[in-house]
Amino acid sequence: MRDLVLILGDQLSPSLSSLRRTDKSRAHLLMAEVMEEAAYVPHHKKKLAFTFSAMRHHGAALEKAGWTLTYRKLEETGKEGSLAREVARAVKEYRPQRLLITEPGEYRLKKEMESWAERFSLPVEICPDTRFIASHEEFAQWAAGCKDLRMEYFYREMRRKTGLLMEGGEPCGGKWNFDAENRKSLPKGQRFAGPQRTAPDKTTRDVLKLVEKRFAANMGSLSDFWFAVTREEAETARNHFLKTALPLFGDYQDAMAREERFLAHSVLSIYMNAGLLDPLETAKAAEAEYKAGRVPLNAAEGFIRQIIGWREYVRGIYWQRMPGYIEANALGAERPLPGFYWTGDTQLACLKAAIGQTIEEAYAHHIQRLMLTGTFALLTGVRPQELHEWYLAVYADAYEWVEAPNTLGMSQYADGGLLGSKPYAASGAYINRMSDHCKACAYKVKEKTGAPAAAPSLPACSARNNISPRSNPAPIYAAS
Repeated sequence: MRDLVLILGDQLSPSLSSLRRTDKSRAHLLMAEVMEEAAYVPHHKKKLAFTFSAMRHHGAALEKAGWTLTYRKLEETGKEGSLAREVARAVKEYRPQRLLITEPGEYRLKKEMESWAERFSLPVEICPDTRFIASHEEFAQWAAGCKDLRMEYFYREMRRKTGLLMEGGEPCGGKWNFDAENRKSLPKGQRFAGPQRTAPDKTTRDVLKLVEKRFAANMGSLSDFWFAVTREEAETARNHFLKTALPLFGDYQDAMAREERFLAHSVLSIYMNAGLLDPLETAKAAEAEYKAGRVPLNAAEGFIRQIIGWREYVRGIYWQRMPGYIEANALGAERPLPGFYWTGDTQLACLKAAIGQTIEEAYAHHIQRLMLTGTFALLTGVRPQELHEWYLAVYADAYEWVEAPNTLGMSQYADGGLLGSKPYAASGAYINRMSDHCKACAYKVKEKTGAPAAAPSLPACSARNNISPRSNPAPIYAAS
């Protein structure tokens, strides 16, 4: 075998660039579950279970397609397992002539991999991740010509490049952005189908037992595990969303409700960010629904913007501004993250609901993240790096390239205005308008100061210095 190809846990795509650089006759693939990656932050149990199960299913699919694969499970790699250790083992055993890797999604991993040529005494080729629409070079070229690096202008370039929702060089409907139409409160009695739920198979059940045993102290519940773990299941979930939820997504994407955890959100970011779904194919499928007259323009545009706009934009910002970006703290916030972010034990009804849902599902939609957990941390001066690590740990769709700019930039204004023109915060009045949480809260939303008798040490619900919450379109991990 001439080539050793390392495939990471968020690279579960059959058309990976590293695979296209070789062929089945000369390649030996390597996939490994390692504790170093599983434990560098205290990942949610369901995030770990999803990743390990999806990896195992993808490995089986690669072998079925004719690739030669070594797959090392967590039980085999041990407590000290690392990617470098597994690569060293494979280099010694198979004696490849070169190592191929598709660029990882985290700066720390790429820097480590850049040292592997010397460490393993063989050529190492880090291939561009072509699953994204904009290359690093394209983003840098766009950024060099901009006074302000605003997502809206980058998004227009992505619309022109892909041709999505374009008519003769102009945007469908005469506007690039229909976000102003996407802020409706839920009408009474409105119900949603929710995301596609997939029953765990034997592979997933084995992984659930493994995670419960090895990560018992981690946040989260493994009950009612329903994530898709194969490409086919993820495509079924996408089709379910397109038919049942996308028509309502535009109107209610900013809404929140105690009895509706998912509303019209797709929950497809988990699958796109792991590689089970192709983002551009997903955006094209949404466009097709609009063109067929089954989905209104504001819904299709809002969903597509999250994929080819925000998702691509934050990746560009991440790679352009690392490694320093991760330590940004423009507002000098230094308070520790409140302990209730890990337990949900708070009398603030909106936060209790969002964190409780996070504990159970490893998921919350973008308004819950930005306007609830994010806004509270911003207003109370939480050190942004602590919130960053919490988001990275608890959400199944969170990888550093997408999560860090959303958290440090849009949510916490830690980058001093690179992503947003001003801090993205709101008072309790906004939460009250867009949700039903305040009706059941121990706090009185209209009061600016004070606290409930049961919890006098907690801050007041409303912010005295209210900042307009919708100065920019809502950020997103992919397409929440």
